[in-house]
Amino acid sequence: MKRQLAQDDHLQHLGRAEVLEYNKCFGDKYELTEQFRDVQKLSKRVEKPVLHLSLRLAPGEALSRNQLIEIGREAAKEFGVADHQYICVLHKDTKEQHIHIAANRVGFDGKVASDSNSYKRMAALCRRLEKQYNLQEVLSPRAFLFADERKLPRHDRRKEQLKENIRQTLKEVSEYSEFEKRMTDLGYKVIKGRGISFIDDKKVKTKGSEVGFSLMKIEKILALKNRLALKQKGELGLMPGKGIKKGFDPERKITFKPIPRAERMPSPVIQTGSQMATLLEVLLEPVQEIGGGGPYELTEEYLRRKRKRHGKSH
Repeated sequence: MKRQLAQDDHLQHLGRAEVLEYNKCFGDKYELTEQFRDVQKLSKRVEKPVLHLSLRLAPGEALSRNQLIEIGREAAKEFGVADHQYICVLHKDTKEQHIHIAANRVGFDGKVASDSNSYKRMAALCRRLEKQYNLQEVLSPRAFLFADERKLPRHDRRKEQLKENIRQTLKEVSEYSEFEKRMTDLGYKVIKGRGISFIDDKKVKTKGSEVGFSLMKIEKILALKNRLALKQKGELGLMPGKGIKKGFDPERKITFKPIPRAERMPSPVIQTGSQMATLLEVLLEPVQEIGGGGPYELTEEYLRRKRKRHGKSH
């Protein structure tokens, strides 16, 4: 089974784990377990004696074996187990490099390393390692950011891809049924109710409003595209000079002269169509959740309040 998975994914499922470093311990899993237990007996107060840490690189990034060992040591130092028993292991069953550190929280002196604020400490460690090894920098979870940092837009590759797929699809279709079919073809399950949500091939559900495309906005864009199409059809019969020939009319004895292009007044239909096209282009840009700087009428807050007003009036 593992051999077949390895061939299908081009990954190493069989023999996937490689121990990068033993620190004050050695041997196979049985020997390591026995050694950890012997030291854990030095403290009778600890309930969870094993500390487990995991660090994964972003897709497309890779570090050398020695660099991964250094990162493991940095993690052990951050959590106060650099002088304790631990092993650092590289797993090869995913496309992204990732390591695990399994450490004994109980030291040889009987003192126990604290595991409080572990998520916050791990977030701070990752930010330092990104700069140290020139890796892709991302924001920590919002709970661990300063107030001004929480206002920064966050980068989420899954949401960015969904946002772009919605935008491109809306450019190409004019009916909701076409939109839903196209998104389904792209691998999303579309759930439409009071709002709209998308479930990707990893079973991750994302609301349309989270990527700047609420159901109201999607429907507004499609309706506007239909109106624009009708306007453009109407323009074909209202172009200045359409059907007028230069020359002399013997019946009315009136000479028709074409109006120079520079002196023509713009057709109100053409002008309206141009304005609609501009508005459509603006609407196709996702609503900025934070600090967008655009018109208030295009913000998610405005659309949400408008929905509430409509709901109360019915």
